[in-house]
Amino acid sequence: MWISQKLRQGTAVETSADLGVTTISGENAGVMTRGEVRDLPIYAPTGISWRPRNGDMVLVIKGGTGGQEACVAGAEETDPPEGLGPGELCLHTENASIWVRSNGRVDIWGDLYINGVKYRPFILG
Repeated sequence: MWISQKLRQGTAVETSADLGVTTISGENAGVMTRGEVRDLPIYAPTGISWRPRNGDMVLVIKGGTGGQEACVAGAEETDPPEGLGPGELCLHTENASIWVRSNGRVDIWGDLYINGVKYRPFILG
């Protein structure tokens, strides 16, 4: 019994993830969780690149032996787009969005450029 008590005394409760606020945006982020941590790598699903903005609430995942290695894994979805259904994807910024619907439809809002040239639909007549 005294062994388990001794083990419990030396064990600090450490979480493997924290929410924090981005303090430095860019290729590597600075995030304030329980203190500021800088130069954190940013991870996203394959094919999606993103950079959190200063002030974004982000998820910081910790790893390594003592939790000393960390990365930014995602941002809090504060204003999700209305009408997004299960299995659907919306890539959006303040001024443009691409919606990929589960029925195969793709909606693009904003100016569309193909190979650097603004797309203009051909209208006959």
